[in-house]
Amino acid sequence: MDGTAAAESRGGTVFRVSNLQEIGDRDGWRCWLCDEPVDPDMSVNDPRGPSVDGISTAKKSKGKSVQERLAHRACNTKKGAVKPVVPWPDELFVVDPAPIIGVVEQLGRKGGRVAVARCPGESDAAAAGEWLLDRLSRLAPELALTTRVDSGGGGYLLVLETR
Repeated sequence: MDGTAAAESRGGTVFRVSNLQEIGDRDGWRCWLCDEPVDPDMSVNDPRGPSVDGISTAKKSKGKSVQERLAHRACNTKKGAVKPVVPWPDELFVVDPAPIIGVVEQLGRKGGRVAVARCPGESDAAAAGEWLLDRLSRLAPELALTTRVDSGGGGYLLVLETR
């Protein structure tokens, strides 16, 4: 192959044959699922080695392109064919956190704002908002997002919104 990508269609979904190096460079050699560094020199057969994960964001991806992201082999295998989950870190004090992937998909389609978590303290909500914006800058770099903290009911609501 001469380095150019080819496209293939199966069942109405377009698959792009990609170069691992291109995807790794584009994603900064970070796993999109766990947000940890991926070693480009590690064997692709090693659990911590690089792999390409095909992501279909639409519920019915027929006729849609599949987005490709860098993932560790183990993260990709663990996810399998189910909807991925990006966890909130244990050190953040958040109650009823929203599923990050679902929120990103919704804001990408419709824009607007989504309440993503409740926090007992204002500083907890600010820390969660900081972490979330940093994480989303790598997960969904095409989205311009901001957070807002609203008080009420003895707690604080973390709101994620498009700019």
